[in-house]
Amino acid sequence: MGTIKTTNIEPIADNGTVTLGSSGDTFTVPSGVTIANSGTATGFGSDFTPNFLAYQSSNQALATTTETRVVLDTEVYDSDNAFTNTSGNYKFTVPSGEAGKYVFYYSVRRENFAGARFYANLKLTRSGSVSSIITAEANGGSDAYDNVTNFIVTDCNVGDTFHIIAYHSDSGSRSLQSGNSSTFFGGYKLI
Repeated sequence: MGTIKTTNIEPIADNGTVTLGSSGDTFTVPSGVTIANSGTATGFGSDFTPNFLAYQSSNQALATTTETRVVLDTEVYDSDNAFTNTSGNYKFTVPSGEAGKYVFYYSVRRENFAGARFYANLKLTRSGSVSSIITAEANGGSDAYDNVTNFIVTDCNVGDTFHIIAYHSDSGSRSLQSGNSSTFFGGYKLI
């Protein structure tokens, strides 16, 4: 074993490739050593993709005592085209090759509800079966304009879908308030 000391390593041909080691080899970076990168790094941890953020562009009416899928029709970003913002869908689907641990977050704002039950659920569809993963709930007095907001970290399989539903038990129809800071749903792959 020997030590090579140099200040620069370049490939023989311009724009070529330098390979360090072969399959199964380990390179150790000792404590106290800094790796400074000003180029493009690939294959080092997560780049937090896929990622997406969508919000509701206009108020949505909710019938009383009915679970209703939240309309999230405007995408802010969607790195892998994995969020569907078309009528009746409004869901994120884990793309092929992207199983892993994800962070999801959402906020749903109610508009002028009385003192009745109100909640929003993150729904997971896996292998055709739908289940609620997390529920955020608010109960307010008259003229209530508050948000239910939550986030979750969960393991995902390819093809799993996620959408938000809202429910209230106020008398008559009520509305969700629209806007990118009022009613939205986002997420990203952690690892």
